[in-house]
Amino acid sequence: MPRDLFTSESVSSGHPDKLCDAISDAIVDACLAIDKNARVAVETSVKGGDKKGLILLAGEVTLSGKQPDYESIARDTGAAIGYDSHAIGLDTTSPERCDVVMKITSQSSNISQGINHPEQGAGDQGLMFGYACLETEYFETLKGRYFPLAASLSQRLTRRMAACRENGILPWSRPDSKSQVTVEYDSDGKPSRVDTIVIAIQHDDDLKNQFESEEDEREYVTSQVREHVVEDAIPSELLSSGYRLIVNGTGRFADPGGPYADAGLTGRKIIVDTYGGMGRHGGGAFSGKDPSKVDRSAAYAARWAAKHVVAAGLAEKCEIQLAYVIGVAEPVSIRVDTYGTNTLQNSEITERVNSQFDFRPKSIAKSLDLLRPIYYSTSSGGHFGRTPGVDGEFPWEVIDEEIISALKK
Repeated sequence: MPRDLFTSESVSSGHPDKLCDAISDAIVDACLAIDKNARVAVETSVKGGDKKGLILLAGEVTLSGKQPDYESIARDTGAAIGYDSHAIGLDTTSPERCDVVMKITSQSSNISQGINHPEQGAGDQGLMFGYACLETEYFETLKGRYFPLAASLSQRLTRRMAACRENGILPWSRPDSKSQVTVEYDSDGKPSRVDTIVIAIQHDDDLKNQFESEEDEREYVTSQVREHVVEDAIPSELLSSGYRLIVNGTGRFADPGGPYADAGLTGRKIIVDTYGGMGRHGGGAFSGKDPSKVDRSAAYAARWAAKHVVAAGLAEKCEIQLAYVIGVAEPVSIRVDTYGTNTLQNSEITERVNSQFDFRPKSIAKSLDLLRPIYYSTSSGGHFGRTPGVDGEFPWEVIDEEIISALKK
């Protein structure tokens, strides 16, 4: 009999695309620290090479005050993530080993005139989705997240791999890693167990010298990942009935990896950033953008609202779609979908959402206090389903009890 399975993936802070997201968000934070109304849209691309690596910064920045040192931000961010050696894929600390090329101009006047007025129109047209569900709420250690389980677990794994490298628990590990989690659902549609976990983890090439064969090395890496990553990050009740673990499916993932093995680009991991494929995505990336860009701020607001709908008990699942036109503050459409899990008429839930949440960009920024340098921590490990105050600020993950009460009335 076919089983009901769903799979999500995540990538670590050292993945080349996430390195780019981190640099772009570090630039956003630096600009907001200078001017809370800074307009920022910066893309990063990275590539390692046999002789020299490259970081390319391109985009638009307008702010009141001195421009930050973009090159230093890029180099320092790369080094903080672990790319301080050419041997492992990129040495961002060395101008002899890594170039930084910049093409950053000011924001287009045609865009800024639609934003810089009292009502503050949307920074672009587009559609955004927010999603919440009860999947994590069935497990004690995951409660309060209201998030798809496979996405939550895959994010936990990549964050744990980064912590194991940074804290010396897995001293042979390197920055670049990925995870993938397959969850099995029971006949009632509730997640019941983890079926398969896939891990790719970059490691020191010299690790092979400690073993007689490549198979022995692989078995060692697998056992260490099982003990220190998987069975630390995932609740034991989800693993108790047995699971399949696959580590480095090609056999080895040794130096050089990271940007040497694969070029990176800002905004290329939008499903990893959101709901792992369980909820829909409007297509716009988050990283490198200030809160006037509704790609970012409205996606956060939609998640915030959807999470409150589920936390208030109005539905087991909720997806909210917002759509905007550039230069106009009010969304052109708001849609609430509860997938038939609603406890009230969908029209009533929609009315309550509209009465409690103001989705104009200026109001979103005020309600969630977004005009602050809080975005670097979002650049890896997921933008949603995180623990506010532990993983970072994540104000769109905070449950407001007054809103819950109002939604229930």
